[in-house]
Amino acid sequence: MTARATSGTPLRASAQDGTHPRPTLIRESWTSLDGTWDFAHDVEDRGLAEHWFAGGSAGGGASDATRPDPLDRQIQVPFVPECEASGIGDRGFHPVVWYRRTARVSPPAGHRALLHLGAVDHEAMVWVNGRLAGQHTGGQTAFTVDLTDHLADDGTAVIVVRAFDDPHDVDLPHGKQDWEERPHGIWYDRTTGIWRSVWIEIVPEQHVTAFTAETDLARCRVEVVVDLARRPRPGTRVRVELSSTTDRGTEQLGAIELDAVEPRVAGAVEISALRNTQARDRLLWRPGHPHLVDARILVLASDDDGADAGAGAVRDEAFGYLGLRTVGVDRGRFLLNGEPCYVRSVLEQGFWPGTHLTPPSADACREEVELILDLGFNAARIHQKTEDPRLLFQADRQGLMIWGETANAYTYSPRAVSALSAEWAEIIAQYRAHPSIVTWVPINESWGVRDLADHPGQRQLALAMTALTRALDPSRPVVSNDGYEHTGGDLLTVHDYCTDPPRLRAHYADAAALERTLTGMGPQGRRPVLDGATELGPDAPVMLTEFGGIAFAVAETWGYAVVGSEEEFTERVGGLFEAVTASPLLAGFCYTQLTDTQQEANGLSTADRRPKLDAAVIRGFVTGQAGA
Repeated sequence: MTARATSGTPLRASAQDGTHPRPTLIRESWTSLDGTWDFAHDVEDRGLAEHWFAGGSAGGGASDATRPDPLDRQIQVPFVPECEASGIGDRGFHPVVWYRRTARVSPPAGHRALLHLGAVDHEAMVWVNGRLAGQHTGGQTAFTVDLTDHLADDGTAVIVVRAFDDPHDVDLPHGKQDWEERPHGIWYDRTTGIWRSVWIEIVPEQHVTAFTAETDLARCRVEVVVDLARRPRPGTRVRVELSSTTDRGTEQLGAIELDAVEPRVAGAVEISALRNTQARDRLLWRPGHPHLVDARILVLASDDDGADAGAGAVRDEAFGYLGLRTVGVDRGRFLLNGEPCYVRSVLEQGFWPGTHLTPPSADACREEVELILDLGFNAARIHQKTEDPRLLFQADRQGLMIWGETANAYTYSPRAVSALSAEWAEIIAQYRAHPSIVTWVPINESWGVRDLADHPGQRQLALAMTALTRALDPSRPVVSNDGYEHTGGDLLTVHDYCTDPPRLRAHYADAAALERTLTGMGPQGRRPVLDGATELGPDAPVMLTEFGGIAFAVAETWGYAVVGSEEEFTERVGGLFEAVTASPLLAGFCYTQLTDTQQEANGLSTADRRPKLDAAVIRGFVTGQAGA
């Protein structure tokens, strides 16, 4: 990666090249383990009993010389075995898979070697040199395994990963992964095992594990939170330095040094440059002006921690970034930096031909954001998955607002409640550092709570997920249940797949029409707001967060409406956008969808990211300036 401006100067996390798997918290060196790993499907689930984790190395070799190596195939990580890019391309039902790779690391004294796994769907066990080193449950979030105490004398680490993901377990958050052998309807190929980058990082024993920041424009300051790996020794201090770099040079915005008493250290950095409210726009993050502020985070030694240079010596140095921005709602409008912001969003399935839910490259992440912006959108709703942090970095850097969502389960049960809430809490903790994320969506279209309107427990789950989101991150609006059957939340979002432009316009044309739409059974045959949803105030912004879905393809396909020519596609899509943007009452929209995805060919672009119409034509529709 490249993030250093000039030799000898601190890293600038905002200027990295986009390849780092965790762009919001970086250090100068890291080692990718993406590439070739040994692999096996465990069809009979016998690997644990036979100790597949006990031996071998990358390139072959079995723990028992009398039998063949069970991990006798090779896979390209981080691509899942269901996709062609992995080199496996087997889309059948294989709940248990195994991986193995050898690495060599030699952490200096007082340092640790950490193995980071970006995401493993759904349950993971990790062995190092035959010893269990870590476990994790949750297919959408990253986790870390400490290799240090398991390394061989020469630094060798034979890393073995076992993943288990039952495609028929309806309690688990599967999102749009199909439970049938082949994709059908709006469901796509499954994701099993490792599907995000794997990498190694050498860190001091006491080091920064997370950095987040929340902007307080009213008080001209930034609330920063630094998490440490372990309870600090008395006298340990944490220093945070914020700077802004433009073509005019680097400006030091502020700094704070704090006593580290607990593993979580928090404080406020005063930003005097924000005090001139007439001039502060140059520092604020927003679409069209995605200014990022760099953060340098230092852990300073205590008197008795053995640091060679004594108290004040730098024990760890990490780098992050933030966007100075606030989000909220007021008087029927979505607010960005205290001002109304009309949300022009597109539904992003985040699915690529050949690589499925994993972006094919860092360049593909950059190009995806560029495409969305080029088509006139200022936001994207990531649908039924968490997105690759490298793509979110591009959204941070290019100025694309993101609605953060999670995969949902297909049923309601105590186990499903536990799985959803635990994984959602991890998602918020790991993703809230991205300034591009402006809204949270824990539930979509009553998935997993299909009887929400009549089942007290399901209703309480929707309320609880909203409350949990606010408790973990009160700085962003939350949607209680995107599409309909709202129990609370901050936004009243509606899904409306009426594909006749005049009829769609009539649903939102004026206050009386909107009242009929919101108080009736709703466009999708479900009540937009449930009785007693007192948390959802009368001034909550109303957004049409799914509409469109027009399929245009020559082959048999799926869509909410299918057209047969480019002319008909232009007329229908343009008419739907005109109907929506004409409403004076809607605070934003989300069009379905950005790309064709397998058999669901209702994208504005093909699956290989080629717009179906001239980009300028689509941009005119999206911005309400068609023909201007």
